[in-house]
Amino acid sequence: MFAFIDNHSRAIVGHRFGFAEDTVRLAAALRPALGARGVPETIYVDNGSCFVDAWLLRACASLAIKLTHSKPGRPQGRGKIERFFRTVRDQFLVELDDRRVGEIEHLTELNRLFAAWVETVYHRTVHTETGQAPIERWLRSIPKPLPLPSQADLREAFLWSEIRTVNKKSATVSLHSNTYDVDPMLVGMRVELVFDPFDLTDIEVRAAGKPVGKAVPQHVGRHTHPKAKPETPAEPAAPTGIDYLKVLEGEHAAATRKGINYASLIDDSREAR
Repeated sequence: MFAFIDNHSRAIVGHRFGFAEDTVRLAAALRPALGARGVPETIYVDNGSCFVDAWLLRACASLAIKLTHSKPGRPQGRGKIERFFRTVRDQFLVELDDRRVGEIEHLTELNRLFAAWVETVYHRTVHTETGQAPIERWLRSIPKPLPLPSQADLREAFLWSEIRTVNKKSATVSLHSNTYDVDPMLVGMRVELVFDPFDLTDIEVRAAGKPVGKAVPQHVGRHTHPKAKPETPAEPAAPTGIDYLKVLEGEHAAATRKGINYASLIDDSREAR
């Protein structure tokens, strides 16, 4: 689960359950948060792999957000979000008994239920440390609403990009086993390829920060970025066909029938020393 908490009010501005804690699921929590609650001056995160990924650095830079990472091995500053996660376990997840879990067919429904709990219960309950309900404190503490990004700015911020050098002989660039034709005037230059990670057939080429056309697919072997994995649960381990506990039970029963030679166990332990 990903969640973003306002440091002053304890309001939850963004959240999402997912089957993995990766860059795609993080973006799915952060993007709607920025679109609905506004753009903050600073985002404070830990040092997990998704929080140090280049896409997050690009997104924050695009929206003029200062990205701050906690120091490795020093949990100071993460207490508020850790407490919120504990509240989620104690007050939300505890309500999901086996019957209720069986009725949830997709993560979309789980996230919808969680959003309802956040807005109707968590945000309206007086916080023991602040003495105010999080949403009340949020609304009163902000002198003016945080600036909302335009849809175009938000889309630009959450595009991914990679740098490539244009092949001098073929005027092509490669990206994750795909090959693209670009403007021959760019041969030998380092260019930025900007794209939606779920569609590697539509790539914009930029040089020195300026658009210089599209990268035309020549050979496409992969349509999505390797990190852009769909929201699917992890496959359970394949059964071995062996009842391990039953085997242990049989071995124990056989040993019991024979009787245990405790003297030999003592001798073995002495030899081991």
